[in-house]
Amino acid sequence: MFSTGLQGTDFFLVLLSAALVNNVVTTQFLGLCPFLGVSARMDSALGLGAATSLVLLVSVAIAFGLDTLILTPLDAHYLRTIAFIFSIACAVQSMDIVTRAVSPRLHRVLGIYLPLITTNCAVLGVALLAVRDTESFLSAMLYASGGAAGFVLVLVLFTSIRERTEGNHIPPLMRGTPIALVTAGLIALAFMGFGGMGGAS
Repeated sequence: MFSTGLQGTDFFLVLLSAALVNNVVTTQFLGLCPFLGVSARMDSALGLGAATSLVLLVSVAIAFGLDTLILTPLDAHYLRTIAFIFSIACAVQSMDIVTRAVSPRLHRVLGIYLPLITTNCAVLGVALLAVRDTESFLSAMLYASGGAAGFVLVLVLFTSIRERTEGNHIPPLMRGTPIALVTAGLIALAFMGFGGMGGAS
């Protein structure tokens, strides 16, 4: 049940599909609240991206094991959402405790973002998609890695553009949220160009 299920270029295709073709933000439209709310400064974006990636990997590992060992044998797939939300909350709380004890400096960097990740729909969405669309633990973790990489990539691109537009002459009606939404839309259009690649699902 935990076999690899992948051969050759499948590893690359799963990563590419999750990161670019089916990007969690630009295609799945998940995690838009932190995407828009924490993208004003690069240090905040990197902190949130690192914390989200770490939680995403741990959550998908727990979710896959929970689904394979408990929910599937009991034919209780309808409990996936509730069970995964609980596992994500536990993973976030555990990581908060561990990082505080092991690396106080890392906790200072990630600590302010960890509580926000509990309500980040991108983490729950990737966990549900990974369990539904993959057949092995390794492919689920590859999907989670690609989803995390795609989230960080889009967040960094969006933050870089927002920082560059701050000093430009923008019409008053377009300042703030309007120009941010236009920028997000253009990034989403750019990522649509990856839709014709072979890794699309």
